[in-house]
Amino acid sequence: MNLLFIFDMDDVLYDYDWRVRMAGMTELTGLSLAELRERWWHDDGEWAGEAGRFEMPDAYLSAFTESIGVDVDEDEWVRVRGSAMTVRPDAIAAVRRASELGTITLLTNNNALTAKHLHTLAPELVELFGEHLLTSSHYRARKPHPVVFERVLAAYDTAAANAFFADDMRENVDGARSIGITAYHYGSASGMLSAIEAFAEERATGAGQG
Repeated sequence: MNLLFIFDMDDVLYDYDWRVRMAGMTELTGLSLAELRERWWHDDGEWAGEAGRFEMPDAYLSAFTESIGVDVDEDEWVRVRGSAMTVRPDAIAAVRRASELGTITLLTNNNALTAKHLHTLAPELVELFGEHLLTSSHYRARKPHPVVFERVLAAYDTAAANAFFADDMRENVDGARSIGITAYHYGSASGMLSAIEAFAEERATGAGQG
């Protein structure tokens, strides 16, 4: 029996300050937060990108710049995104423990451009996750929709009963639970580690009894 551990990134493995990111985007584009929200941060813009509507990084950046009406350099976009992120070492340690108990994978609501640059944005995850460093855009659906979790399970040929998921947003946790995944609503790195250990122990005990 192979266990699958699925982790969110922002506000789980990294502190993520959206206000810092938007301040950077305001400085970069000359647009106010209200203008950025109106032009891009909505269902047909960023959320669509997270759901894979813009399959390639270039397509995402092109749609973004066209929508906001300002040319944005890709490296500057990445710099601003990264400025809002601060690693949580204790959370990374909990993921490392999970990697000893099964397969680990990332599932973060993010677009194809973020996916392209995860090695730069989240260098602490590269060695740990390897090829399993994935965004929602890869699955062409975003949390909390159950279909994204179904596609993750299919990709790893794993039953929901053998999957664990950690996220800071209650609706995403509920989405995973709706199809039978054991989900932890992130509160702390120590709490996540305890939940990981308990999940693995329960599955090991169940397998032994079976």
